[in-house]
Amino acid sequence: MTGFLGAIAEAWGEVRVHKSRVVLSLIGVFFAVLAMTTVTALGQLTAQASQEQSERYGGRPATLSVQPYDARTGTPFPADQWDEAVADLVERFGISQYAVISYDTGLYRMPGGTQEIQTTRVSPSYAELHRIQPVQGRWFRDADRLNLAPSLVVNEDFLTMLGVPDLSGRPTVVIGGTTPVVAPIVGVINEDLGGQPVAYRIDTSAGPWDTGEQEVSPMSPMGPPMLELWVPDADADAVIASVQAQLSAVFDDADVQVFRQDAGDQESFQNVLRWVVRGAGLLVLFLGALGVLNVGLVTVRQRIREIGVRRSFGATSGRVFAAIMLESVVATFLAGLAAVACSVALVRALPLDQILNGGQPLLDVPAFPVAAAIEGLLAATAVGALAGLLPAIIAVRAKVIDAIRF
Repeated sequence: MTGFLGAIAEAWGEVRVHKSRVVLSLIGVFFAVLAMTTVTALGQLTAQASQEQSERYGGRPATLSVQPYDARTGTPFPADQWDEAVADLVERFGISQYAVISYDTGLYRMPGGTQEIQTTRVSPSYAELHRIQPVQGRWFRDADRLNLAPSLVVNEDFLTMLGVPDLSGRPTVVIGGTTPVVAPIVGVINEDLGGQPVAYRIDTSAGPWDTGEQEVSPMSPMGPPMLELWVPDADADAVIASVQAQLSAVFDDADVQVFRQDAGDQESFQNVLRWVVRGAGLLVLFLGALGVLNVGLVTVRQRIREIGVRRSFGATSGRVFAAIMLESVVATFLAGLAAVACSVALVRALPLDQILNGGQPLLDVPAFPVAAAIEGLLAATAVGALAGLLPAIIAVRAKVIDAIRF
């Protein structure tokens, strides 16, 4: 151990003595490791952003969509019968994460006049299934169902049309036709549909607009309700068959559509990107290794007399070999360490999660990939070992008397 530490100290001393030449030879290694670690981290962020964007539309893996229709009329079944069937379904299969969604067209009294705006009634759990994170305010809570007025979550275009800059003033909007209600806006999401306002409404509230006490509803349903189930990926096919069979037995003459609507896991995309980056990084590392090798050969030629003197004073072939080899290894390791540090600082300093995710922060920001940092350091060290191998062999094979005369 003492001999190894001594060789390391000697190698570090030689690196310090020839620091200008060493730094120039390590530029290629530094940028190769920087590129490998940085792009690997960016690849993980890109894959995570792609996954979250996909899940905002289709749901998390695996999200099943359940839509029963009356096969004779094509209309949805009565609400009480549907609610009972949903409760029995999720209890029988032990599904804890689910959401009921229905699409409406609501009448909203804006400053410029009454507008028909697409409105989606959703359960509070809808946000977790679709990774929705409000940029202002909050998402729906179960307690919002006890409010006398339906809570709303809108997009930024809706807020602009309402003439309100933010939620600091607790804005409200009047919805409905003959039986209007003042609905509070509790949250704002970043959902850009080309300037089109969008509103989400809590599925039920305690007011008469959801209890049936009013004959005229401020919302006109556009279609039957839809149930979304979040189930384990491996059980998706079995759950689809079981749910379809159960609902077909509950509803007479029912046309039950059960299908998987999520896009699945994006791991394959990340793997392809990782291998592409590794290939490019290895090519740059190879070019950097040629530079280190060239400098190592020149250095050995210049230090051949010094090596001969060391051998004459008893330095073994192994000690000389280790000293020359470790000079290259220590230098490339330090270059790799500096490159990894710069990569971490670069990835953490830039708001890449928002840039890659349409202006929204990632809900599950991946940590800087430790594997990428370790891989970069190992690659840099391996390059140093390979680049130092040939100069070390030349130094060992040099005869003592010839080296001294050189």
